[in-house]
Amino acid sequence: MASHSLSSSRSSNSSWTPKQNKMFEKALAKYDQDTPDRWINIAKAVGGKSAEEVKQHYEILVRDVKEIESGRYPYPYPSGSSN
Repeated sequence: MASHSLSSSRSSNSSWTPKQNKMFEKALAKYDQDTPDRWINIAKAVGGKSAEEVKQHYEILVRDVKEIESGRYPYPYPSGSSN
């Protein structure tokens, strides 16, 4: 499988609608890593995405979280808070 740069991954990631992202989050909670055919089940729950697309979306999410936690990107504070 070809490796994508972070910027190209993010741009392909933009084809996900807010509704699909919400369905993706719910499906991740429902189908944990021990679930047989996890990515197929998540793809069905999201709709309009293949198992490979949801797996890639998850991998991008994990990578982004790791980068945020490592301090590479500033943590976004809620509006009106002061660190």
